[in-house]
Amino acid sequence: MKKQIIGGLAAVVMTMSFMTGCNTASTGSKGVKASGNTVKIGVNMELSGGAGGYGNQQKQGIQLAVDEINHHGGVKINGHKQKIKAIIKDNKSATSTSASVAAQLTNNDKVTSIVGPATTSAGTAQTPNITKAAVPAVSPSATDPGFTMQKNGKVQPYVFRACYQNDFQGSTAAKFAAENLKAKKVAVLTDNSSDYGTGLAKAFKKAFPGEIAASQTFAEGDKDFNAVLTSFKSKNVDAIYVPGYYSEVGLIIKQARQAGIKVPIIGTDGMADPKLAKIAGAQNASNVYYTTPFSIIQAQKSTTARRFMTAYHKRYHQEAPTFSALAYDSVYMIKNAIEKENSADSTKIAAGLAKVKNYKGVTGSITIDKHHNATKPIAIESLKNGKVADSVAIK
Repeated sequence: MKKQIIGGLAAVVMTMSFMTGCNTASTGSKGVKASGNTVKIGVNMELSGGAGGYGNQQKQGIQLAVDEINHHGGVKINGHKQKIKAIIKDNKSATSTSASVAAQLTNNDKVTSIVGPATTSAGTAQTPNITKAAVPAVSPSATDPGFTMQKNGKVQPYVFRACYQNDFQGSTAAKFAAENLKAKKVAVLTDNSSDYGTGLAKAFKKAFPGEIAASQTFAEGDKDFNAVLTSFKSKNVDAIYVPGYYSEVGLIIKQARQAGIKVPIIGTDGMADPKLAKIAGAQNASNVYYTTPFSIIQAQKSTTARRFMTAYHKRYHQEAPTFSALAYDSVYMIKNAIEKENSADSTKIAAGLAKVKNYKGVTGSITIDKHHNATKPIAIESLKNGKVADSVAIK
């Protein structure tokens, strides 16, 4: 996911490195060398600002994973278990702050891996600093297709993600609209404030086999969508595709239903937040669908996911949201990389992350491809009266 607020939607940051009581992790000629008997984890996260809602969910998933790992002794290196210490910093949903936080985590805190940020913009902003330090970062939710790639077409060596890309998400929604909802004519209302919205709209339009009867845009912070929705209603569309975030999409759903538009409204993982129904009004949030990497219904089929959901509910007294699940998996991907490489040195962790294959996470089986993207399952959840009523796994 990407959000260009003052920063963007892309991902949570976590870093790992050893430290002694004096924090003696050192920076070698290439990468940060771990030392001591504690693994430091740095978190570069949108905890305030426009993406703060996503970032705080991811922070909860990170903290749950770290505490869980420590409860079982920590990460295993050379036959010994090392506890984890999380170092959490707020990038304030600002790209400049995200870059600064990454520099602090790698240069001052000497972390050897990072989880985050939540957004593509903030994640992209930190890339030069983590590349210079040779410290890998896993974004739980940066979905822009180019996030892990350099301009010359080569992969960013220290950038990874735990989620799928926008083109896959957009094309999946198009297939669902045509095959499951039998829509022949759709309207597209795009958040053009970010590459997140525009990228998803482009992928949807390319993959949808029917007619795109209308295509309009909106910007982050817009409140009144009545004119656009009235034009859609006049075209008798079978569905509306709205790639954007819950803050605006909630209002779009509310105003559409108030205008008598009853057709399905289809969206993206940016809608996977309980606040969507609060903004739209529960009575309006029916016949609403969105793509998601974590479905609480599909997750019931997985022992790993059920354990996570039980632990999350016990700790936070609420159902586990998508972004907490993605961040939780991001921490465990780093743990897996450390243990596979038998080292918490940053370049070794990067090598381990690039080799992740069929890792059984709470969001499904995860494999990192040659471009550092996660290949994994996708689902589409439906809402009825503001609650998740059903879920379809898309292959």
